[in-house]
Amino acid sequence: MAFPPHSVPRDLATLPHVVIIGGGFAGVAAAKGLADQDVRVTIIDQHNFHTFVPLLYQVATAGLEPADVAFPIRTIFGHAANVGFRHGRVRSVDQSRGLVTLADGSGIPYDHLVIATGAAAAFFGVPGASQFAMPLYTLADARRLRNRLLSILEEAEVASEGDASSDLTFVVVGGGPTGVETSGALSELIAIAIRRDGLRLDPARIRVLLVDMAPRLLTAFPTRASVYAKRRLESSGVEVEFGRSVVGIDKHAIRFSDGERIECAAVIWAAGVSAGDALPQDLTATSGPGGRVRVRSDLRLLDSENVWAVGDAAAVPLDDKQFCAQLAPVAIQSGRHCAEQILHVVRGEATQAFRYHDKGIMATIGRNAAVAELPNGVVVKGRLGWLAWLGLHLWYLVGFRNRLRVLINWTWRYFDWPSGPRLIVADAETVD
Repeated sequence: MAFPPHSVPRDLATLPHVVIIGGGFAGVAAAKGLADQDVRVTIIDQHNFHTFVPLLYQVATAGLEPADVAFPIRTIFGHAANVGFRHGRVRSVDQSRGLVTLADGSGIPYDHLVIATGAAAAFFGVPGASQFAMPLYTLADARRLRNRLLSILEEAEVASEGDASSDLTFVVVGGGPTGVETSGALSELIAIAIRRDGLRLDPARIRVLLVDMAPRLLTAFPTRASVYAKRRLESSGVEVEFGRSVVGIDKHAIRFSDGERIECAAVIWAAGVSAGDALPQDLTATSGPGGRVRVRSDLRLLDSENVWAVGDAAAVPLDDKQFCAQLAPVAIQSGRHCAEQILHVVRGEATQAFRYHDKGIMATIGRNAAVAELPNGVVVKGRLGWLAWLGLHLWYLVGFRNRLRVLINWTWRYFDWPSGPRLIVADAETVD
C-alpha cells in the first residue's frame, strides 16, 4: 500500500521520531517509504554512504571502482526535509527509555526504532578464519581484498624470477552466489593481468580453488543451474571441490577435515553471514537463525510495540515454519513494508502482515555467463541470463552517475578489458 506524500510542518520536532539503524538496502527502503510523510526520520550508520553489496566482488577483483558501488546517504535523501542522517556507530539500545546510544556517548531518543543493521561474515568458529581469511561484505573488505590480490600477483612475479617452479593458489570458501561470482571474476582478473599488464607469470602454475561443504554449487538454485555454473567455472580455469570442511586457516595455508593442508596465497571467505555481530547491544528479542532478530508478521520485534527489524538483521517469517533468505529483494521489500506499518501505527490504524513476493534469484559466473531462476521456476542461463543480471543490477543501483559509469565499464569490458582500476591503493588497508 502506498501513502500519498504530505506536507511536512516546519517544526519537525513535533513529529514522531523514527530512528533507522543501518543505511543498507533495508534501511534505505524504509527511509524512502517514510520520506515526505508526517514523521521525522534519522538514519544512523557508521559509514556515510550506501553500498550496493551485490557488486562488491567486482570492486574486489578490479572490475569496478569503489565509488561505482557507493552513494552518499545524505544525497539520496537530499530532497526529503524530514529525513536526516547521523554518522556514528550504535553502542546500545535502551527500549525502556526509547533511547539509542552511540559509541561517542551521545543519545538519540526515538518513538519508533528500525533495526536494519544487516549482517557480517560468519566464520563458524573455524580457527584462524577471522584473522587470516578475507571476507567480502563491506566496501572496506572489497578494497582490502583487491589490494591483497594485486599485491600477491606483483610479489609472485618477483618471486618467479628466482624460482620458475613457484606455484600460486587462491582458495575461495563457499559455493553460494558470492563464492561463485568471486572465483569466476578472480580467474578473469588473473588472465587479464597477465595478458594486458604484462605480468610474467605461468598461468598453469596459478590455481583458483572453490571449495564448499555442500554437494553442489548454488544450492538455492535448481540442480541444472548448479551443473551449468560448475561447468562454466571449470572452463575458465576454476577448480571446484565439494564436501570440503575447513577446520583451520593459517597465514599461508588452509586445512581440511580430511587432513589435507594446502599452501595458498589467500583465502577468500564467502561461506555465509551472521546478523548477531552486527546487532546493537541490549536487544531483548528472541534470537533467531543466524543471530537474526525474531519478528512478528508485521515486522515488529516479538516483545515490542515500537521496535522493528528488517532485512538481513531480521528473521522475517516466510510462512509458519520458514524464514525469508538473507537477500537484497527481501531487504528492500521488508524495508518498504516496515515504513508502511509505522505510518499505520502513527495514524492509529491496524498493521498488516508482511508477504514476500519472490522475483527470482540470479548469479553471474563471469563475463557473458550467468544463471537466473524466475519466479515461475524457469531457469535462464548463459548470455540471456547475464543480460538479465546486468539489467536488474543497473536498475537497483543507486544514483544516475553510478548507473552510467557501471554501464560504460561493463560495455567496454564486454568488447575488451581496459586497464581499469587495477591499482594497489595503500591507504585501503587502513579503512574501517
